[in-house]
Amino acid sequence: MKQILAVEGKDLMKKFIDFPHDLYKEDANYVPELFIAQRDLLTPGKHPFHEHSRLQLFLAVDGNQVIGRIAAIQNNNHNKANHATDGFFGFFECINDQETANLLIDAAEKWLKERSLTTIIGPVNPSTNETCGLLIDGFDGRPVAMMPYNFPYYLQLLENRNLYKKTDLRAYKFTAGNYNDRSRKLLDALQERLKRSSIVIRKINMKNFKAEAQALKEVYNKAWDQNQGFVPMTSNEFDYMAKDLKLILDPDFCLVAEQDGKLVGFALAIPDINQIFMKIKRGRLFPFGLLKLLLLKRKIKGIRIMVLGVVDGYRKMGIEACLYGLIIKAFQEKNLEYAEASWTLEDNFLVNKAIEQINGIPYRKYRIFEKTI
Repeated sequence: MKQILAVEGKDLMKKFIDFPHDLYKEDANYVPELFIAQRDLLTPGKHPFHEHSRLQLFLAVDGNQVIGRIAAIQNNNHNKANHATDGFFGFFECINDQETANLLIDAAEKWLKERSLTTIIGPVNPSTNETCGLLIDGFDGRPVAMMPYNFPYYLQLLENRNLYKKTDLRAYKFTAGNYNDRSRKLLDALQERLKRSSIVIRKINMKNFKAEAQALKEVYNKAWDQNQGFVPMTSNEFDYMAKDLKLILDPDFCLVAEQDGKLVGFALAIPDINQIFMKIKRGRLFPFGLLKLLLLKRKIKGIRIMVLGVVDGYRKMGIEACLYGLIIKAFQEKNLEYAEASWTLEDNFLVNKAIEQINGIPYRKYRIFEKTI
């Protein structure tokens, strides 16, 4: 008999985290999340998301067999910033069975309604500052670093439960030799023009990383505050993310734009560590996963362009083109094979046009759903 269990205790938490490994065991495109990272993200006291918000995890079981999972999420910072009463769901995984999907979504909706929330939006894991969106187009390869992946049938499961499109997110692909490097060729002229406005672009200073991260947080929150669903990151959340990213950061792909010492924009591309993670069985770093991580890190052949933003008042001055140009230059010099720019909102026409002008090919689409509850 199918039933829903609220996740309490280490044993059920382990089953919640491990369920996708079994669900996708025959799927060559599946990349396991690191167990320790998922555990910390979901545990109050471990991840700073829980300092301002809360979530409840649920498992669907049939006898002793796990057949699905979901998280109901109350993001207080989102509701405060947007003057809303939105609820969220995330970490959704399910066998191809509508009854199971309905049970999971019903459990999440019930939990949210008990807290006087009036909508359910997702998937977000657990917010738009982490992985989010349901893959609906582009199932022909594995996901890149920190991007979601799911079976095609998930779309039908959610739509059958009356969850509908809120917005779509895009991912663009570049391959070696198949991009417009005009911005690189114009780099010298663009940078010279920016200097006349006392704007320079430089690599992040790894020796002063903590102070740099604090300044980048201010830029991040200002540059993206008009994006749909954006939630400003707290200092603790940004520090947590920065600490994780520092482990894989390549300064050639972390660039800041500043005017007289004040940061006004930055770009970040990270190595596609999923090339390694897909080889780490069930996301366990120990005993051999850590060795694989260390040995294979230098063999990574791609990047994900994760962040590129400029604060209001400094846009359309050429800063964006310079950031793209310097990333392309580093991409060429390192003889990398591919890059993904992700994600962008479908209606962010300025950014999408800029990516398409350097021959970025839209090749994957992710959807955020919503429903009144």
